[in-house]
Amino acid sequence: MSTTRLTAGFLPLFDSALLVLARERGFAEAEGLDINLVRETSWANIRDRAAIGHFEIAQMLAPMPLAASLGLTPIPTPMITPVVLGLGNNCVTVSDTLWQAMLAEGAPGNLVAGLTGLALARVVAASPRKLRFGVVHQTSSHNYELRYWLAASGVHPDRDVEIVVLPPPLLPDALGAGGIDGYCVGEPWNSVGVATKGAHIATVKASIWQSSPDKVIGMRASWAEQHPELVSAVIRAIYHAGAWCADPANHDEAAHIMAGPAYLDQPVSLVRRALSGALDTGAGVSQTVPGFFVPHASAANFPWQSHALWYYSQMVRWGELKGSPQSAAIAAASFRPDLYRAALAPLGVDLPLADSKIEGARQQPEQIAGAPSPVAMLPDRFFDGAVFDHDQLGAYMARQQQADLPAT
Repeated sequence: MSTTRLTAGFLPLFDSALLVLARERGFAEAEGLDINLVRETSWANIRDRAAIGHFEIAQMLAPMPLAASLGLTPIPTPMITPVVLGLGNNCVTVSDTLWQAMLAEGAPGNLVAGLTGLALARVVAASPRKLRFGVVHQTSSHNYELRYWLAASGVHPDRDVEIVVLPPPLLPDALGAGGIDGYCVGEPWNSVGVATKGAHIATVKASIWQSSPDKVIGMRASWAEQHPELVSAVIRAIYHAGAWCADPANHDEAAHIMAGPAYLDQPVSLVRRALSGALDTGAGVSQTVPGFFVPHASAANFPWQSHALWYYSQMVRWGELKGSPQSAAIAAASFRPDLYRAALAPLGVDLPLADSKIEGARQQPEQIAGAPSPVAMLPDRFFDGAVFDHDQLGAYMARQQQADLPAT
C-alpha cells in the first residue's frame, strides 16, 4: 500500500498517546498514512509552526483551534479539530509548603475539587503574598479549568493570585526552585513533581469538569478542505488507536512505548499511572481516580461543539475577546463532528447524533460508541454543580461575569 507522509507536531505529554500509538502500532499505516512525529518544546511552537504550514496536523490544546480561528494568536489562522485525543489527564499539583497549609485549612486529601478549593481559598486569603500558579499556555484547558476552580472556590484568578505560563516539562523544576507554588498540567508532569520535587496532587480534572477534553488533533482549515480523504484517514487512525489503548491488556505495551526516549523519556512505572488512574498523590499516598484518562469510551474522541463553546465562554469571561454571535459561531465551527461522523460511518460504529453534550445526554447509551452507562453521557457538569448548556450561552456568560465582579 502506498502511503502519504504527514508531519505531526507533539509535546511530551501522555495525552499525545493516541497520535504516537497511531504511528507505532500501525493504525496510521493501515489508513495509508506515514506520520512523521516532531517533538516540540512548547505550545507556542506548536501553534506557530502549524499556522505557517510546518505541520499538516498536530497535537493541540483543545482551545487552540478556537484561539487561532478567533484571531487570538500571533498568526491568526482558521483551524479545526475533527477528532479528540481522549478525556481527562490533568491535575493541579502544589508544593509541599502549600499543601501543608491547605491541610491545616481543611483540605480533605481525597482529590475532591470542592473542599480542596475552599481550603486553598483560606490559604490564599491569609497569605502575605500572592501565590503563583503555572499553566502551559494562556489558551489552554489547564488555564480555564484552573481559573474556573479558583473562581468557584472564592479565589479571583486575576486579583488574588498570579498565573504564569511555562512549557509542561519545566513546571516541576519551577515548583522545586520556588518560582511557583502550584501548577495545572497533564501527566506525567504531575507525577514527576511528586516523585522528584516532593509535590502533592491536590485535585484532578476529572473532579473539576467531568468527562472533558484536553488535547485534540488540530489542522489548518484550508488544508482540511483540500485533503478530505487524509482528514478521514487521520480520524480513523486515532479512533483505532484509542480503542487499542483503552484495552487494559494493552496498557503495559502502551506505557513502554510512551516512556521511550523519543516520547516522554520517563520511567515506565511512572508513565503507567495515567492509564490506570492509580496516582501517587504525594508522600507515598496512592489514590485511584476512575476515568482519570479516557482514550476511547464515552465518545471520548468525538469533537463536541458544546465543548468548544464552553472554552469560548471562558475566553470571554477572562477578557481575551469580546463576546458576539459571530465569535460564538466561529468557535463552534472549529470543532467538526460532521467530519468525524463522515470518516467513521463506513465502519458501522455507533456515533453521537447530536453536536452538544446536552443533546447527547438525551440519546440512548447504545448510540454512543463505547459508552459503558448512561452516566457517561451526562451533560457538561462541574464540581460546583453548574451545568453548561450551550443553548443558554448568553445567560451562562452573564452569570459568570456577575459573579466575577468585586464585592461591594
